[in-house]
Parts: sequence; structure tokens; C-alpha cells
Amino acid sequence: MTAEGLHGEATDAVYDRAGFGARVPRGPRPALIVVDLTRGFTEPGFDLGADLTAEVAATAQLVEVAHRRDVPVIATVVSFTPAEADGDAIAWLRKAPGVRALREGSDAVALDARLGLAPDDHVLTKKGASAFHGSSLAALLAGLHVDTAVVCGATTSGCVRATAVDAVQCGFDTLVVAEACGDRAQGPHDAALFDLQAKYADVVALDDAVSYLDDPFRKADA
Repeated sequence: MTAEGLHGEATDAVYDRAGFGARVPRGPRPALIVVDLTRGFTEPGFDLGADLTAEVAATAQLVEVAHRRDVPVIATVVSFTPAEADGDAIAWLRKAPGVRALREGSDAVALDARLGLAPDDHVLTKKGASAFHGSSLAALLAGLHVDTAVVCGATTSGCVRATAVDAVQCGFDTLVVAEACGDRAQGPHDAALFDLQAKYADVVALDDAVSYLDDPFRKADA
């Protein structure tokens, strides 16, 4: 699954001429990175949230196969201390003050229970959009000998996109699972997937990602 055709034939021709959209290699040691599927994002009752029931269900399928095949699962949470949430030290909070609601210990920063995460899954707390920024994620992936990052979560145009871009910049071939990514509006979601597919990652269908995680050695490129 790709985002080709989203902006029309003329745009596709421009991107083809530029040499974008090459296929991403798939290595034998993937990790599943679940970006910010906390209640504050997955439930519409929260000001920052949307109904991401379908995206959570898709991610749960990825989590289940990753557990079964001993593929590392790493979940991220955006969470701020009272000093951070109430203060003026974090530039992101000045631009997006609604994010101050993601306070440590609150229901908003609790991982969605429907994901089926296990106690031994890795959970990282972050203070910015990318799961790599200011965190130990790159070192963790290196320690796990990961070669391919499989990314899903919320929001597609924000933290998912930032994480996928940084994954490539950190040297990991990257897949983004379309059905397992959600946003507050369709336009930003579609635009983010288009740009990721063109420049940074393969945007793949859920069944393709499940098949890869189920047998990464068979699916790995020679």
C-alpha cells in the first residue's frame, strides 16, 4: 500500500522524476514501535483525542504477532511533570498549549489497554514529537540489534511522522503501517503518509506488516 495518486498524475510525475519512492529493504531483525497510543490520543473524550478504535485494533494485531514471534515491542508516551506542564521551559508547549494536558500520572498518558501490551514490553517517555528526540530509543534499538523499524501510532502527521523520519536518520530501514496510524483529520493523515512514502519509509498495509513480523527471516531481503 502506498500513497501514490493522492495528489494526481502531475504530482506523481514530479516525484518520479526526482527519484523518490524507492522500496525500503526489510531486514531479519525488526522492532515494532508504537507511538503515543495513550488514552489522551485514542479516546475522543479527551481534548487532544480522536476515536482511534480501528487504529488501536490494527496495532493490537501487530503487537500480538510481535509477541508471538519474539519481535521487540517499544511503546512511547508523551508525559510532562507538573513543572514542565505549568512552566515555560518547553518550546513545544508554547506553540501547542493543549499538549500541557499530558501530565504524568493522568488518565491521558495511560497506554490504551486495548493494545495488549505485555509487562516486559519497553515503554519510553518522551517530551517531543519524535520518539528518538531526547530518549534512549536509538541506543535501545542498537542494543537489540534491530535493523528495521516498524512504526505505528498517533498522530500520523505529528509524532509518527517525526519518529519515522528520525528512524531513517538513525540508520534504520523503516516501514509505516497505514491502518495502524491515526490522526485528528484525514487531510494531515493522508499528506503525512504521502510524504513518508516518497522520502523516508515504505507505507505498508496491515496484512503486509503482519506477514513480515510473523516471519522476518523469510521476508528479509537478500
